[in-house]
Amino acid sequence: MTVYFIGAGPGDPELITVKGRRLIGECPLVLYAGSLVPKAIVLTANPTAKIVNTADLRLDQIIDHLRTAHEQGLDVARVHTGDPALYGAIGEQIRELEKLGIPYEVVPGVTAAFAGAAMLRRELTLPGVSQTLILTRHAGKTPMPEGQSLPELAQHQATMAIYLSVDQLPEIVAELTPHYGADCPAAVLHRVSWPDQDGVVGTLADITAQVEAKGFTRTALILVGWALQPEGFPASYLYSAEHAQCYRVPNSEPDIDQH
Repeated sequence: MTVYFIGAGPGDPELITVKGRRLIGECPLVLYAGSLVPKAIVLTANPTAKIVNTADLRLDQIIDHLRTAHEQGLDVARVHTGDPALYGAIGEQIRELEKLGIPYEVVPGVTAAFAGAAMLRRELTLPGVSQTLILTRHAGKTPMPEGQSLPELAQHQATMAIYLSVDQLPEIVAELTPHYGADCPAAVLHRVSWPDQDGVVGTLADITAQVEAKGFTRTALILVGWALQPEGFPASYLYSAEHAQCYRVPNSEPDIDQH
């Protein structure tokens, strides 16, 4: 028996790994975060599977389901939104499973930052602009550890993806502007990859007003950085004829287009 923590992706039911979809279809018990995971993903479960929405369950109640499944020898698909490793709240569950000696596995998924970049048709790392992406959040009910506040992170001027914080956008803009400048590109993307996805693109100077006009108050991602405005950056060495590129060395396998 194994508990599989599965990343369901940001919203689009097709943005889930082949492995994740297969496991959901095979496991006799499926636990999912109903407030965030699309029902279309859960509906790929076996018709005989037991499906439990954990949105209203406490941690101890969730662990009870996993313990009972373990005692019955049943594999469990524990389905989380996005990628379980990022704000997935799996650490607490894993800690309890290890106490109980219940085996588990983590299956990665697509996180909102990358779905957001795809929505904007942008690359978050560009030569000479940004080679670093910071995934973070603003301090709220969960305080930030020492050295990880937004102003401290902003000193790097890297591309930044800020989760779970759109309701604090005015404070975020005030903290980032001294480091990035008021004219730095910014975007706020609401329900990325869902059928009703929406978003606004602007600068730190005007993004708050745009978001207030849209009424985004939750389930929105904030992206900040000059990579969102891709102008004048040099081409990657990947495309240089003078650059020795190991990935251009032919391998022993035939090219796909030969078949």
